[in-house]
Amino acid sequence: MKQTAILAIDQGTTNTKALLVDAAGNVLARASRPVQRRYPRPAWVEQDPLELWQSVLEASTACLEQGGANVELVAVAISNQRESVLLWERASGRPLGPCVSWQCQRSRQLCQSLQDRGLEPFIRERSGLTLDPMFSGTKIRWLLEEQDLLERAEAGELCAGTVDSWLCWQLSGGAAHICDMTNASRTQLFNLGRRAWDEELLQLLGVPAAILPVVEPSAAIHARTVACGALPAGLPIAALIGDSHAALFGQAGFLPGAVKATYGTGSSLMTPVPEPRLSQSGLSTTIAWAIGERVTYALEGNIYVTGAAVEWLGRFLGLSDPVVDLAALAASVPDSGGLYFVPALSGLGAPYWDKEARGLICGLTQASTLPQLARATVEAIAYQVRAVFDAMQAEAGVKLQVLLADGGATRNDLLMQFQADIIGKPVLRCESADVSALGAAYLAGLAVGLWANEEEIAALPRPRQRFTPTLPAEAREARYSGWQEAVARTTLHRSAGRREEGS
Repeated sequence: MKQTAILAIDQGTTNTKALLVDAAGNVLARASRPVQRRYPRPAWVEQDPLELWQSVLEASTACLEQGGANVELVAVAISNQRESVLLWERASGRPLGPCVSWQCQRSRQLCQSLQDRGLEPFIRERSGLTLDPMFSGTKIRWLLEEQDLLERAEAGELCAGTVDSWLCWQLSGGAAHICDMTNASRTQLFNLGRRAWDEELLQLLGVPAAILPVVEPSAAIHARTVACGALPAGLPIAALIGDSHAALFGQAGFLPGAVKATYGTGSSLMTPVPEPRLSQSGLSTTIAWAIGERVTYALEGNIYVTGAAVEWLGRFLGLSDPVVDLAALAASVPDSGGLYFVPALSGLGAPYWDKEARGLICGLTQASTLPQLARATVEAIAYQVRAVFDAMQAEAGVKLQVLLADGGATRNDLLMQFQADIIGKPVLRCESADVSALGAAYLAGLAVGLWANEEEIAALPRPRQRFTPTLPAEAREARYSGWQEAVARTTLHRSAGRREEGS
């Protein structure tokens, strides 16, 4: 007898995963393919749209081949790296330029010009997002201007979309130009109150409405597949959702008071709230997910560089396995010896939102060692998460008692223990490395009737490991105070550089 399953695709910044998930929440098969990033200029990050699509085809085909003939597919689900955006021709499907990564700062000047005009409060009130080049809207404008495509865009000849939109277009053979509400809410073009593209935001950012996708709920029958790779034709594409939102859903963080942190290239903390709430502490307001007419909102803090800092330092030092070797160095010493590394390699995200900040190492002495620097790099992840966690606690309206952790960097026990120590709360590490893909699968399962409601999904097994704080409160606050001072120095360092340029 065949097992009913959902093909869940998680297209991320560094790799694409594909999973087969059955009705009991078990992963029957899994495959992944790496994807490359390019850095054409300092603080610019981009990817090849066709490579992203090819990675989806290859991972899906490998996963389906593992599953064999005993699996009956009932739906396809997609979770995706958010804010990354691209353009393509409506008639041919040919990409026009790169996929501009969420990490990319190339639209910084446009953001600054909008800020100089005093428009940030208005944009933030409508979209829930701080004016920052991370978000998709100014990236779309940059792509249009750079390639002189504005007239074609206004004529409706082009499509713009986040990665969920691009993949749905490809999987449906060009039949569907859509995105879900979670991805739309990360563009800075979407009105959170009306849950629709905002005409005034489009005008301010110079993005023609004709190129934007139709916005639909996260869980819905969005389109049907054409035959591609090993994927058969006619399958419902039943879930689209940004990866951070999918992770919160995969963790069953359905109720206020739940907060998760996803540790990847960057990190995202998210907690559900009952209605849109404009943050006063550097957080974003976003849509967590939409199921039919029911929309759940969230507060979120996005950190640009966390796991990427470990990878960067490992490569900088020429380590053969940058991430694993650096983690081993960090674990070889009991503390960082007073070193702090602020990994502002692409500026600082929440709650600081400093586009011009650059990386800084503080506290170096003749006694400092490479293992201590490695440990400071790991600890920097936890410090950044605490800054967002504190802001979230101030605004969530309920007590945040525990942090749900997921993502690749959570495999590092040192990081998880230090995270618990520095926030003074238990950390529950999800033992699954595929929580975003699982969250997308759960949503697709709701859309096709595999599960009846969130209660059934919450009852599915979720193995977790608990890390309990052991650091005394006085020591915790002393270390965090040192981090705050190091972050402040990124501003002082930049000011000094400007004075030298003007002298």
